[in-house]
Amino acid sequence: MAKAAAYRLPTDCPHVMGILNVTPDSFSDGGRHAVAETAIAHAKAMIAQGADILDVGGESTRPGSDPVSLDVEWSRLDPILDEVIALGTPVSIDTYKAEIARRACAAGAVIVNDVWGLQKDPAMADTVAEAGVHVVMMHNRPQADAGLDILADIDRFFEISMQLAERAGIAKDKQILDPGFGFGKTIDQNFIVLNRFETLKKHGLPLLAGASRKRMIGAVLQAETADRLYGSMAVHMTAMLKGASIVRAHDVGPHADCVRMLEATLLERNPT
Repeated sequence: MAKAAAYRLPTDCPHVMGILNVTPDSFSDGGRHAVAETAIAHAKAMIAQGADILDVGGESTRPGSDPVSLDVEWSRLDPILDEVIALGTPVSIDTYKAEIARRACAAGAVIVNDVWGLQKDPAMADTVAEAGVHVVMMHNRPQADAGLDILADIDRFFEISMQLAERAGIAKDKQILDPGFGFGKTIDQNFIVLNRFETLKKHGLPLLAGASRKRMIGAVLQAETADRLYGSMAVHMTAMLKGASIVRAHDVGPHADCVRMLEATLLERNPT
């Protein structure tokens, strides 16, 4: 736990968070890495491709998915978590359940990626604070509302999440915000968020963008999930140019190349 608490997310350049779903029903890669050997092999492959962080999840959070019990979620994570953490790349646990987060952080996870921004499980904020790890606080809604001012709603949600984090004692430099592309938003609202992504910097925290293979891309390109790589890269590059510190992606290698090209571009602006 002490090692996990000592981790600090570098913010000098964007980072690629590789997605490792050990679920049978995730929207894009459900079932592909549900076997421990396959999951660990995929983790190794993402590291070789340039993943800075591995985001491991044992429950699908796609729209319309059925919740699973704590025991089921942990039964998917337990066989692979120690080995994935032992690979040495920082590991994030993708869960909104405090007990899953506690166990994963005890094993060595250094980030809790909560798709409900500390607002689903009342024990989550205290669990993160006790572990001393980073937390991604994502905006979410039970359902989309086309008449909603989505940016104002995100701001209100973030303020609540940040208050919960502060009250629990989570250090400011360990908080990360995610506007939640695809979660409780219409297609148009997703693009409003992308177009105004830089406005989220007003909250003073690092930002994560996670649009990999999502419906907002399929709606524009008329492409199935497996054919949304280039659309994902376009959305994530836009987000990075507007201030994203982390992009969460299924296809690590191409995104790592995007980050390297962005770094080269920004170096030209700031010659030493």
